[in-house]
Amino acid sequence: MSTNLRIVCYLILCVLLIVFYAGCYGEKSTLPQFDAVDDAINRSASYLVKATKKDGMFKYRINMDPTVKVKDKYNLLRHAGAIYAMAMYYEMYPDEGVARAIERAGRYLRDESIFPISSRDNMLAVWSKPEVNGSGKPLQAKLGGTGLGLIALLRIEKIFPGFTPLPDLKALGQFIVYMQKEDGSFYSKYIPSKGGRQDKWQSLYYPGEAALGLLMLYEKDPSIIWLKSAYRALEYLARSRENSTDIPADHWALLATEKILSIENSNELPLLRTLLINHAIQICEAILRDQINTPERPKYDGGFSEDGRTTPTATRLEGLLAALSFIPQNHEMTKRINSSIPQGISFLLRAQIKEGEFSGATPRAVGRIQGNSSDAEKFNRRVTEVRIDYVQHAMSAMMQYQQLMK
Repeated sequence: MSTNLRIVCYLILCVLLIVFYAGCYGEKSTLPQFDAVDDAINRSASYLVKATKKDGMFKYRINMDPTVKVKDKYNLLRHAGAIYAMAMYYEMYPDEGVARAIERAGRYLRDESIFPISSRDNMLAVWSKPEVNGSGKPLQAKLGGTGLGLIALLRIEKIFPGFTPLPDLKALGQFIVYMQKEDGSFYSKYIPSKGGRQDKWQSLYYPGEAALGLLMLYEKDPSIIWLKSAYRALEYLARSRENSTDIPADHWALLATEKILSIENSNELPLLRTLLINHAIQICEAILRDQINTPERPKYDGGFSEDGRTTPTATRLEGLLAALSFIPQNHEMTKRINSSIPQGISFLLRAQIKEGEFSGATPRAVGRIQGNSSDAEKFNRRVTEVRIDYVQHAMSAMMQYQQLMK
């Protein structure tokens, strides 16, 4: 073999080795760095603390574009969700300023939003009041509102024990049980002006939120009624979707499944673990099908929404990260989730505002959409919108990821 031919062969071999190692290790090099995620979490928490007003309400929604007028509305479910995330943050990064903000927001939830159900002495609910939410809808108690309210208050208990009297926490649980039907499904709303329990409208997320709230209550007050009601809710969801090909991205069901399978004395109630795990795998499969893999559109790559909205990505990551705790390690789904999550976290990191007046904010979407239709105009007007739940869900997903990295 001539010297020139040897050199050519050597160069070809080098190129092949480079390609091989890039294929093996290139994905690892794109993993979000621990410090970058840590910084993003801290920025999100700072944003939520600054958004917590003196009266305990949040600066619920803004638009970073000063030319866009924001409607004056409020949502108690998202208020409770923000408390949930801030309390999770405090457990990871204890901070006095965060604790004080949690206390203010918790007092508003406890003192201004929770009232009895008339004629039922043992029940309390989180009420959506028309003068607060600005929707023009009648006074009502939403199942998801009480579920998330219970979750938030139980999280606060870990920081400020006795913040909410146990009888009140149990009364919130009793309302959730009252809203459950015989088959395990729920009425979604309680509207006094319409006669009470209503199920004309169904929420995808309310059952999972309600189940998680009951499971957290069970950890504090180990009465079998809470565990039984939560399990019946999850069993209903699993059986109703068992043979379906149209599975929703129900991240709250995944979070509740993680909780019920982690409760040590859950053997008080025989659980069909295989049914719950198979249901979770169905949800994860539906979620993973929607992930965007478009390196040529780097702002959108790794997200879970074609239009670049951030919260669908954050909530799906919350669900996937929860599922990792109970789907068997040797299951093919676990490998796929582990491969998907870093891309999704990278999407959220790129989307976050990192400096200036809106540091820590997560906008509604990462870019505008094409077109001159009224829908495109409406979407593009809200691209720069920031709502507390956009920030909360992104922070929650990143905190779950950070705990996984540790």
